[in-house]
Amino acid sequence: MTDSKLAGKPDGAKPKSGKRERLASAAAQVFHQQGVERTTLSDIAAAADVPLGNVYYYFKTKDQLVEAAIGSHQESLRVVTDQLDQLPAPLDRLKALIGGWIEQRETAARYGCPFGTLATELDKREDGLDGLDRAAAAVMRALIAWVEEQFTQLGRADAPELAVSFVTAYQGMAVLTNVLRDPEVMTSQGRRLADWLDTLAPA
Repeated sequence: MTDSKLAGKPDGAKPKSGKRERLASAAAQVFHQQGVERTTLSDIAAAADVPLGNVYYYFKTKDQLVEAAIGSHQESLRVVTDQLDQLPAPLDRLKALIGGWIEQRETAARYGCPFGTLATELDKREDGLDGLDRAAAAVMRALIAWVEEQFTQLGRADAPELAVSFVTAYQGMAVLTNVLRDPEVMTSQGRRLADWLDTLAPA
């Protein structure tokens, strides 16, 4: 979801100098590639290029790193949407978002949606009372809200429903691209989604 080239993937966003931020960004990257359960704190330390002891200084548990990774995704989404908001028209913004997804099709084919896969994994955890699934849902809602605003600016009274359809379409593309290991699924379906947008624009 937050893997648009406009802001980069969680591991490709503008580098941050603080070790805590580097660890959060690295956690988002490694969780995407390996999943939460398979990832060790050592894996994250290596990806962030910091000593393992630094991980324990900033994060006492893996769940705290998961929470930080969610925050990193939220920040990446904010950067993406801030940059998209510089475009002159809502249709341009939505199409640019699709373009960013298509550019990341190889990553999607290998690992799936960076945020969707994490949110799904958290939802399946037995200790669902930790609130991490709800934190993840808040990021997804933020994306839907931004998309809804674009449809509202297009003058669509059904903006909330269209926003959900748009984000659902992306998540479906990402899942099929990953399951079939075929980047061109993202390309073809992304173009179809862009064509769908054209049918919704005012005449």
